[in-house]
Amino acid sequence: MQINCFTVGPFAENTYLLTEKQQALIIDPGFSDTSEFDQVISLLDSQEVHLRSILLTHAHVDHLFGLSMVLEHFDVPVYLSDKDRYLWNNYASQAALFGFQVRDFGFDPEILPVDEDWTTGPFMFDIRYTPGHSPDHLSLYHKRSGSLIVGDALFKEGVGRTDLYKGDMSLLKTSIREQLYTLPDETVVYPGHGPETTIGHEKQANPFVTG
Repeated sequence: MQINCFTVGPFAENTYLLTEKQQALIIDPGFSDTSEFDQVISLLDSQEVHLRSILLTHAHVDHLFGLSMVLEHFDVPVYLSDKDRYLWNNYASQAALFGFQVRDFGFDPEILPVDEDWTTGPFMFDIRYTPGHSPDHLSLYHKRSGSLIVGDALFKEGVGRTDLYKGDMSLLKTSIREQLYTLPDETVVYPGHGPETTIGHEKQANPFVTG
């Protein structure tokens, strides 16, 4: 599996494009303009890869900015946890808090199930529920490649903010310790902002949650 990272949007959010066997997934499309999205289109076209679906680690505005743009170009399903859909259902109002004008999506995403292996095409993930930064937050563990896409739960030597809707630092620390730090130390962590890291490094160096 190949993982491509695009740092996009006003919040420097990491959007991931995963490719394997001529199929692809987009995780957390944060594109804020067509020039950012065109980078993904170019890669898909050059490799003759078919986009299969869109996965969302959570529904904060910076991880959704480019969703409508992608759906205008591709007719693919969108997957999100059903633990708490408040952020999804109030996308326009949460964007307004940051000074952005957008429209609510007007459809319900497919359910990304928790605490089980989930497969789409050639991709298989262990879906881990990691609330604390947001109530709907999931992390996606790809065991075969030792890759972990964590959204805004965990950063390199940092953690996600907890001052937004249903943020809870105690819960976030529990999620990290029980759902992320239990993975092998060599697991490569791909966060929603900033550079990649490893579970082993964070257990030793993260000042918020040590292993």
